[in-house]
Amino acid sequence: NRPKDLSFILSIIDLTTLEATDTDERVTGLCQQAMGFSSRKKDLPNVAAVCVYPSFAPLAKKELHGSDVKLACVATAFPSGQTSLAVKLMEVSYVVLEGADEVDMVISRGKFLEGKYGEVAEEIRAVKAACGAVHLKVILETGELQSVQNIRKASEIALAAGADFLKTSTGKIQPAATPDAFLVMLDTISEFHRITGKKAGIKAAGGIADP
Repeated sequence: NRPKDLSFILSIIDLTTLEATDTDERVTGLCQQAMGFSSRKKDLPNVAAVCVYPSFAPLAKKELHGSDVKLACVATAFPSGQTSLAVKLMEVSYVVLEGADEVDMVISRGKFLEGKYGEVAEEIRAVKAACGAVHLKVILETGELQSVQNIRKASEIALAAGADFLKTSTGKIQPAATPDAFLVMLDTISEFHRITGKKAGIKAAGGIADP
């Protein structure tokens, strides 16, 4: 089953470039790479999506046109999340208008660590509303949450507020994704499904850079 397992892993990967030095050429190349796996070998799938900054959404959408590769865009002042809710919602609305299939938001970790859980939840609900039918991935930045109890609490808040996916990290700090954080998030998703019947996905992110 190993070839099938590897194909499945490939099919759920988001190829990502989220650097200050990103260029049109780099984004175009990433899109071409994302669409090229299926042509290299019979029965080999393409990756699930390409993830870019909002400014590259129009270019990436154009490059990916006609393929089965989705466009994911980070938003809400990625990676810090340190701007007003009004600005966050404008950024989300922009990437949705430009054709994003998925939006990756970051939670306000400062507010969370202050115990302002209601404000964190309201931001997620507002972003989910701005997404409409577009999938919302909520990045917890688990490396900044200080404890497994906080990771559990943040996961519960995000799921209750409408997250379609939980995502561990931005990839901009260390530690990024860890087995402990991932397990806590999976357990929370499982319990949420048992209680509500709603399914949510999970994404490990951060530190995965080698081809």
